[in-house]
Amino acid sequence: MNDRFDLPLSTHTEAAEAYIGAVDNLLRADAKLVERFDDVLKLDPDFALAEIARARCLAIYGEGAGARASASRAQSLARHTSRREQQHVNALALAVEGRANEALRAIREHLEEFPRDALVLQPAVSAFGFIGFSGRLDRVEELLTLLEGLAPHYGDDWWFESIHAYAEVDAGRLLEAETRVQRSLEREPRNANAVHVRTHVYYELEQHPQCAQFLDRWLGTYTDKVLLRGHLAWHLALLDLALGNPAAAWARYQADVALPLHHPEQAPTSPLNILTDATAFLWRAELKGEPRQDDDWRLLSEFASRRFPNAGIPYGDFHSLIVHARSGSTAAASKLRQQLFDLAKDRPACATASAVGAGLTAYAHEDWSAAVAHLLEGHAELVRLGGSKAQLDLVSLTLMHAYRRQGREAEAQALAKERPHLRSAA
Repeated sequence: MNDRFDLPLSTHTEAAEAYIGAVDNLLRADAKLVERFDDVLKLDPDFALAEIARARCLAIYGEGAGARASASRAQSLARHTSRREQQHVNALALAVEGRANEALRAIREHLEEFPRDALVLQPAVSAFGFIGFSGRLDRVEELLTLLEGLAPHYGDDWWFESIHAYAEVDAGRLLEAETRVQRSLEREPRNANAVHVRTHVYYELEQHPQCAQFLDRWLGTYTDKVLLRGHLAWHLALLDLALGNPAAAWARYQADVALPLHHPEQAPTSPLNILTDATAFLWRAELKGEPRQDDDWRLLSEFASRRFPNAGIPYGDFHSLIVHARSGSTAAASKLRQQLFDLAKDRPACATASAVGAGLTAYAHEDWSAAVAHLLEGHAELVRLGGSKAQLDLVSLTLMHAYRRQGREAEAQALAKERPHLRSAA
């Protein structure tokens, strides 16, 4: 039996059908990712593709040890499968093990022969994927080039259309992205990835009321804990702040954004999303004049120290520096700054994270001059950090506020002219 992408599966029909459904569940960024592959393995305990997909899901949820054990078992099972499945397992095992450069190389090589192997493609192209977190200045163009090359192989597939649209948004091709993601949503309304991309299109077009209505309706329709629920709620909470509805923003933050921080068992999601979304909301709320939440800052600092004790993910590292500064965790901040300094010798993205983190820390300590100097140092190469334009606006917003704290309104206006979203975004 073949999967939805016309690739043969080394298992029996019942397990294959369950596997196809579980893969679509993962590609939608839906709920119970691991459990769906557990169900497949109950039908065929020796199905290597289901085992490596399970490992990938565990890694997404931040269950590193379990993910690596599952990946190792998948590699053992794959010895008796087809070459395509062996390569599939190997590429995803490298991804699970965090060997980014090797994984991306294996993914590219595999896709040259099997371009429709969507589950192998997925770790390279997600928002926190290997290309997005590569630290390269041309990573936006690199992602779009890869997907444009693969597009003829996928046709109108709803998942591929959504990730292709995401790359177009980052590249500034908004009209193409809007058309493409709308098609994706029409074919699969439950696709949270497409909802996420549609949100970014609305944001870039500064259509905040329309975006808030769209997100509120979707989140109200799909009330279970899909993987991206917290992040989509983060977008909606920021929209509420921007539209002058702070009570609604805080209610959304408490109900969804901060929920996995307080009760991780109730809302399984990526630990990096937990850290960065909660941090970004609290910081941007303060920039809008909302009261400081000391208890949440302390909780976030403890979470960052536990889940991300060492530097190495620049996008997460500068958020960790914010929470350590806000919570007064000087030892954790000093350790992270030193590690970023050491890594910066070989990794420019770490140098950018170090500069941005220093600027945000200075702002937290009300040292406006140092904040401007450090933020300007990192601002030119923000793209190295990964994340979307909307997420990186946090840095630009802070720089704009630091300028104003110094009475440098002309520079603040020039920054807003360069990025008009700063005038309307929270």
